[in-house]
Amino acid sequence: MKVKERFEGSPSDEVKYDIIINMGKGQQTMSSALMTENNLVKGCQSTMYLHSRYENGAVHFQAFSDALISSGLAQMMIEVYSGEDPETILKCPPTFIEELNIPASLTPNRANGLYNIHLRMKQDALNYLITKGGHP
Repeated sequence: MKVKERFEGSPSDEVKYDIIINMGKGQQTMSSALMTENNLVKGCQSTMYLHSRYENGAVHFQAFSDALISSGLAQMMIEVYSGEDPETILKCPPTFIEELNIPASLTPNRANGLYNIHLRMKQDALNYLITKGGHP
């Protein structure tokens, strides 16, 4: 299911929170070996780890957070960007976030964390583009 489809019908802020929390419940487990300082996302209200790997011209992301809302926000971004080539990640901003009015449903700290997750994804994509020639 695409991210936008989950939020169809302009749900209330409470329903948006429920959708995000349910996405967080679906987070995959992350090996403790990947929960390192290097994978820690700065600026998140909760502890958030984001790991990326570059494989066959695409960047794949995995995240873990100790908070369901943060996990859900990360899962939302992963659904959109994981499996894309680095150039796409860099050139395609997450306009759906504003279109769905998700920041209005979040506390300022959570909204900041969401943008920091995206920033980290772009930083990783740029690194792969530079070091691996990141074109598909």
